[in-house]
Amino acid sequence: MAKAKKGFSRSDRIAEQIQRELAELTRKGLKDPRAGWITITAVEVTRDYSHAKIYYTVMVDTTREATQEALESSAGYLRNELGRAIKIFSIPQLHFVYDDSVERGMHLTSLISQVARDDAEKFGEASADGENADKGAAE
Repeated sequence: MAKAKKGFSRSDRIAEQIQRELAELTRKGLKDPRAGWITITAVEVTRDYSHAKIYYTVMVDTTREATQEALESSAGYLRNELGRAIKIFSIPQLHFVYDDSVERGMHLTSLISQVARDDAEKFGEASADGENADKGAAE
């Protein structure tokens, strides 16, 4: 008989655990002044657990490059601390990638808002003109 498949694979659970631990470490343990307000948005772990892509965002866009440098220089420290917190055979190499999905989402939202305003202006004036023409015809 085939076993029922569980909701998450082991690599997904490890990725979530790494994300939680790194969020806490960057908040409390990272003393590098170049690192700004960091939010760990996602973690992808390879099947053999040898590498992990850490996706992050920062609150202030001007600190993006400095934060990247701070994370890369502290990758060894973060990996060592992960080794203490997570009990797996091998702690993956950490690769930090800036996650621009939040910025893209905000940009798309502003575009949609702009189109909605333009449509409201365009069709709002047209319907107002149409109402005036109907009133003139009725009189």
